[in-house]
Amino acid sequence: MPRLLTFLLLVWAPMLRAVDTPASPAEPEAPATVENVSPALPDQYDQAVIAEAKTSIYIGAVTLTMPPFQREGERYTSSYQAKVFPFFFYNEKGTISINVTDDNLRQLAAGERVYFDGEAFESKGEPRRIEGHADPADASSGKIKVRVWVSKNIELIFNTTYQFNGGA
Repeated sequence: MPRLLTFLLLVWAPMLRAVDTPASPAEPEAPATVENVSPALPDQYDQAVIAEAKTSIYIGAVTLTMPPFQREGERYTSSYQAKVFPFFFYNEKGTISINVTDDNLRQLAAGERVYFDGEAFESKGEPRRIEGHADPADASSGKIKVRVWVSKNIELIFNTTYQFNGGA
């Protein structure tokens, strides 16, 4: 038994000492650097003009008209007017906003497709879900596809063009 005890002390003592000793203080972290900060976006992205869009429905058409969108933070906002022909009683007006980050705008400038989402509210407060994508022709314009859900099961798809012209 004494040999076993001696053996355990010889083997385990250094390990126990290593566990009990406090770790050395950590080295101080290097100060944060500003290496990956992206440059500010040009003023041209402050405003986006979306051309009038039209889509077909069962026995008619819906025309969507929007004044220029203004950028506020990472959202473009505007009002809209939807005219339904021949069912004028389905016409509506409201507000619309789409989320487009600075990185999304840089992707467009680089010629890449960008996906976005957003929301619209008709004048009585009824929400409309918005999704779509933009395909640039150049750094300031291109084609856009917008999907608007007017109800859980009804989706309208508009294909049109966009042009950034802020700062002009």
